[in-house]
Amino acid sequence: MPKKNGLITNFRELPFNPDLKDRARNMRNNSTKGEIKFWCDLLRKRQSGYQFYRQKILYHYIVDFYCSKLKLVIEIDGTSHDTKKEYDEHRDKILESYGLKILYYNDIKVLVNFHLIEKDFKEQIIKREIELNIKESPFSKGSP
Repeated sequence: MPKKNGLITNFRELPFNPDLKDRARNMRNNSTKGEIKFWCDLLRKRQSGYQFYRQKILYHYIVDFYCSKLKLVIEIDGTSHDTKKEYDEHRDKILESYGLKILYYNDIKVLVNFHLIEKDFKEQIIKREIELNIKESPFSKGSP
């Protein structure tokens, strides 16, 4: 695999920093309650119709969830991100330059108002399928 600027790519996936593997593994093993709920109730076992990965390394960043087919990143952010606005904006700019869409959900809202988060997530999947001209997912069946 070619290596450039500390990043590895196999030309099928986005470049990633292999030095972050241990940190990503640690983050998977120490997920927030909101991340666990989102994963268990919406993403694992392809419940959305798509393969999502947890704590995926993209470029020099670790994102909470990633779906390569939808080119979709999902971030479940807690209060620690309140002081990281500039960092998040810079990360988003880089990830968006690869054609990725980023969805944000608040950790507390995932736990307290999950039905609203679930509804929005399903709507966002359908919108993304339309943007990328992708076949229907289980969420879009029966939708107009």
